[in-house]
Amino acid sequence: MSDEKIDIGRALKAAISTGKVEFGLDQTTKAVKAKKAQMIVLARNCPSEELMSCKDVKVHVFDGNNMELGALCGKPFSVSALAIIDKGSSNILTL
Repeated sequence: MSDEKIDIGRALKAAISTGKVEFGLDQTTKAVKAKKAQMIVLARNCPSEELMSCKDVKVHVFDGNNMELGALCGKPFSVSALAIIDKGSSNILTL
């Protein structure tokens, strides 16, 4: 399981630094509705049932809470949801 976290951590950092990522429930929902999101990553405790059951886009549920996901993204705040708009040089879409 620790390998998976390293992989998603690396993939997220690469996507954030080289691609385009939207953070937060509102931004993620907007990106999905506008069909801009290639993939969404949700914290295990994400409060949005709408995003959890989204069929329009690939959904990856991160095996950690919103505080852990925020820290993994290098953000000083919790992140319940994020949308990958452009993966950049990451391999995140293979998750």
